[in-house]
Amino acid sequence: MPYIDLTYPEGALTPEARAALGEALTTTLLHAERAPDTEFFRNATWIAVHELPAAHVLAAGRPAPGPTFRVEVTTPQGALSDRRRAELVAEATRLVCEASGIPQEESALRVWVLCREIAEGSWGAGGHVISFAALKAATRAQREEAAAAAG
Repeated sequence: MPYIDLTYPEGALTPEARAALGEALTTTLLHAERAPDTEFFRNATWIAVHELPAAHVLAAGRPAPGPTFRVEVTTPQGALSDRRRAELVAEATRLVCEASGIPQEESALRVWVLCREIAEGSWGAGGHVISFAALKAATRAQREEAAAAAG
């Protein structure tokens, strides 16, 4: 049940690039979590796009000289190890640079990936608290279902 907030100034992405980036970020996050890439898990991976007026994105108190991006990834506590988090940050940065045309060498000042974990017992959906153990069980069930369908 990961959640991504993608924030950038208007005009930084075409509608097509935004759609492709959303798909790619979803795939990247599922891979980092080692969750099955199934319709169930893709539908539970939400992305909120925040396209701000360009004049509302500042650097040093002035309009930013070029588009900047913030990719804020929220996952349940324990979903990402340090290694998986590093994979996610590297790949999300690469995807944003590719989608927006930002040279990779400029990414440190123009693409930030922030990873937040929600403490166990603090994530709710459908009126219920969702435990990480329940998510792991759903992952296992989805893998078994996919294996049965394939074999």
